[in-house]
Amino acid sequence: MTEQPNAALPAASPLTRRSFFGMSALSLGTLAVAPLAAQAGAPFGSGFTHGIASGEPAARSVLLWTRFVAPHPTTLQFEVSDRQDFGAIVAGGTVEASPEHDCCAKAVATGLEPGRWYFYRFVAPNGAMSPVGRTRTLPEGATDKFRMAVFSCSNMGFGWFNAYRHACEQDAFDLAVHLGDYFYEYDYGHYPAKSQAVAGRVPEPLGETIHLADYRARYASYRRDPDLARLHQIYPTITVWDDHESANDSWKGGAENHQPDTEGQWSVRKAAAMRAYREWMPVSDANWASYDIGDLATLFRLETRLTGRDKQLDLAAALKGTDPAHMQAALEAFKTRDWENPAHNLMGADQQQWLSSGMKQSVGAGRKWQVLVQQIVMGSLFLPPEVVEGLSADTPDYVRQRLAAGVLASKVGIPFNLDSWDGYPAARQRLLDAAKEADANLVVLSGDSHNAWACELDGAGVEFAGHSVTSPGAEAYLGWKKPQDTARELVASSPDLKWAETANRGYMAVELTPERASSEWRFMDTIRKRSDVVAKTHSMSTTYGARRFAEA
Repeated sequence: MTEQPNAALPAASPLTRRSFFGMSALSLGTLAVAPLAAQAGAPFGSGFTHGIASGEPAARSVLLWTRFVAPHPTTLQFEVSDRQDFGAIVAGGTVEASPEHDCCAKAVATGLEPGRWYFYRFVAPNGAMSPVGRTRTLPEGATDKFRMAVFSCSNMGFGWFNAYRHACEQDAFDLAVHLGDYFYEYDYGHYPAKSQAVAGRVPEPLGETIHLADYRARYASYRRDPDLARLHQIYPTITVWDDHESANDSWKGGAENHQPDTEGQWSVRKAAAMRAYREWMPVSDANWASYDIGDLATLFRLETRLTGRDKQLDLAAALKGTDPAHMQAALEAFKTRDWENPAHNLMGADQQQWLSSGMKQSVGAGRKWQVLVQQIVMGSLFLPPEVVEGLSADTPDYVRQRLAAGVLASKVGIPFNLDSWDGYPAARQRLLDAAKEADANLVVLSGDSHNAWACELDGAGVEFAGHSVTSPGAEAYLGWKKPQDTARELVASSPDLKWAETANRGYMAVELTPERASSEWRFMDTIRKRSDVVAKTHSMSTTYGARRFAEA
């Protein structure tokens, strides 16, 4: 979705698609985080430079990650134990860390027991050891509860990753889920502007990430953050990329923040972004995948950004040159001709077929919940007419015009964020129809928008849409509005939307039981300094079979 780099963020900020809206019984006390922050700068010396991570959990396996820097390929041993002192090794093997892959190494540990916590480490030929990590396999069979910490939109320049810190200190989750915008690709001084950036939060490289070396350096920079390092050390993760892991508003054939004349072919940049992601993250190379949580749920990890997505529609382009007297007619033509076009795709036919079959199989196996782990908001959001109230006299004309066009679009049934599922209504309806045909109990986890939403999805299920870790939300762009008024007016104008919070940063704590799926939105007190204080929370839930939110 569109960011607005270099915007001052108060009321006069330009309004674009995005800028309006990216348990354990084991003690953690002795599981220390390596001092990664002290290793900032390049080049790194040899050795383990970025800790460890785990992901792609299954009932009897998990993927393990580390980085060992050396000038030549190095064979590492990995060891897995159910004891923190590694008194008994239950799984292990060897894996190569090679400069060809930026010295990152990924191995799959197999032969594990379901629903168990394990410790793991890597050992170099010279005896050097990585930090010790902790991971967990998924359960099999009867499962009473499963808890996930859900994050999105973590822009280092805007502040500290206090949401990660709080989730780690809670030590109450089976899994961490990141829904995308794990980092941001902009050069230093753009989003945030230098005047907005928090001291000490300067990612590397200083330039925009365009080439493979740039993307690798940006991951290396983010992964030195102590709270992100801790998150990866103590929880297995399931992650998806969104646009900023490549470039703003990316789609299969380009991106808003990619200029071929000066930055080369999009296909080359996209391939570099995907390669660096798969090198640096504890992920498989599959574009989409599913994960069974015992008899409780199936998680479906979707790809809605780089492989099947057609170019986003542009409301401003549709209205260009249209005089005010004919704007409504132009919007109605745009709606019928472009917005409702059934060929305008988001996931692609292969992924849609895979998901449709997977939901049927999950329901047929008796699993209660079908959970979509994906990037963008699915519920429809319409711009309320009250958004233009209180505009100051010095508000730029183009802001007034965009707001007026958005309000008018809402009146003819066109939502305002065409980079989200709202820009692909036929594709969304195919997904929801498939969920209904499968008799699924759909729970959609969404990120990208920087704000917190709870939506009901056409009788197919509910959506828990998460606020950002640090990236600014609507409060930063609608300075003439009180956030509580913005939220109330959005709910009133959007039938799918049942609750919203548009002013604070944090994460979601999502819990599944056989009877209920719930989310607690946790809002941190600040991101301008390191803190573990939650200022407020909000909870909503749905009961099995209801496919709508329970009454508060």
